[in-house]
Amino acid sequence: ESLVTNFAAQWLYLRDIAAKQPDEILFADFDETLRAAMQRETELFISSVFRENRSVLDLLRADYTFLNERLARHYGVPNIKGSYFRRVRFPEGSVRGGLLGQGSVLTITSYSTRTSPVLRGKWVLENLLSAAPPPPPADVPSLKTETAPGKPLTLREAMIQHRAAPTCAGCHARMDPIGFAMENFDAVGRWRDRDGQQPIDATGVFPEGTKFEGITGLKKELLRQPEQFVGTVAERLLMYAIGRNLQYYDAPTVRAVMREAEPANDTLASLVLGVVKSRPFQMREAGGE
Repeated sequence: ESLVTNFAAQWLYLRDIAAKQPDEILFADFDETLRAAMQRETELFISSVFRENRSVLDLLRADYTFLNERLARHYGVPNIKGSYFRRVRFPEGSVRGGLLGQGSVLTITSYSTRTSPVLRGKWVLENLLSAAPPPPPADVPSLKTETAPGKPLTLREAMIQHRAAPTCAGCHARMDPIGFAMENFDAVGRWRDRDGQQPIDATGVFPEGTKFEGITGLKKELLRQPEQFVGTVAERLLMYAIGRNLQYYDAPTVRAVMREAEPANDTLASLVLGVVKSRPFQMREAGGE
């Protein structure tokens, strides 16, 4: 239980859902009942992956979640009645499988009035791939959402103009494609085909030329090199276990944990066992006495 409420909540910033205040006019349907349901969905989902000893890759690729009537209505999932949560399996190709289709993650990576490809891209890079971009320069210009005559820009058009500055382009080249692939989800995790009057373009292209489309294409790209995500889980588990940030000299330990977990299908139990048997954990300083 602690691995869900402490480790996973810290790793994925899930506690931030409590502080989010979506605009009451734009998102009038959002209330405290929905907020609590989003948080509970993610807790139950992560707990199921851990307790059932599934591969940690199922956090990205699972075809199920846990819904009650309130959250199911928000997602547009029919035939779910009552306030209690039950396991719901999605059809093949559903946009809702895994963490990236859950309202909690989509809400904490948005602003109060709109989505943010930058926040979402940064969240994926930092928390799922251990590839956090550097902080923005101090003189970064604000995002312009209108052209000179006052014509509104789509979010994609505004971002393209914003990252034209050389100081912005490098980091945005990796963050923005990830965020754009998630644009069909609004700032509170509802599915949409249009942003205002404009159809949503959910295509993304990484700097090396890899193209993908929408949340389904993004998940395929993330799972194409599964060792990146498994390595991130191993790093965060080790950090949680020894109570400090990892240093360059911890890299061999992380690789050893991953090697030990691979034959066991990268389950959480196998990763935890590797961490517990590791030298940094075995040799950590005892506290207090």
